[in-house]
Amino acid sequence: MRWLVDGMNVIGTRPDGWWEDRHAAMVRLVGLLERWAIANGEDVTVVFEQPPRPPISSTVITVAHAPRPRRDSADDEIVRLLAVEPQPGTVRVVTSDQWLADRVHATGATVQASESFRIELDAD
Repeated sequence: MRWLVDGMNVIGTRPDGWWEDRHAAMVRLVGLLERWAIANGEDVTVVFEQPPRPPISSTVITVAHAPRPRRDSADDEIVRLLAVEPQPGTVRVVTSDQWLADRVHATGATVQASESFRIELDAD
């Protein structure tokens, strides 16, 4: 299965002060996703609203961002990625945004809530 993860939605599930250092929170999430992807043999893309500065790279998962940073731009990028996906039924999107979940379901892809996914990440 291919996973598209709304990065800031997952980060936002924990009120751990992430807003004080967004970049550090993004780095932590990428690390959690890398471990989870390796443990579960999954293809993961995390999408952020803007490019991380400094850039975050991974040899395990894809770190992506919206072309133009703005509110909900990661959601729009996820929809764009689904639109070019040849088999959207093999994709699961992680988000807590209901309007994005509705758009995802319309493509035939599935959705997992950010909170339940974060619990999985923290368990690995």
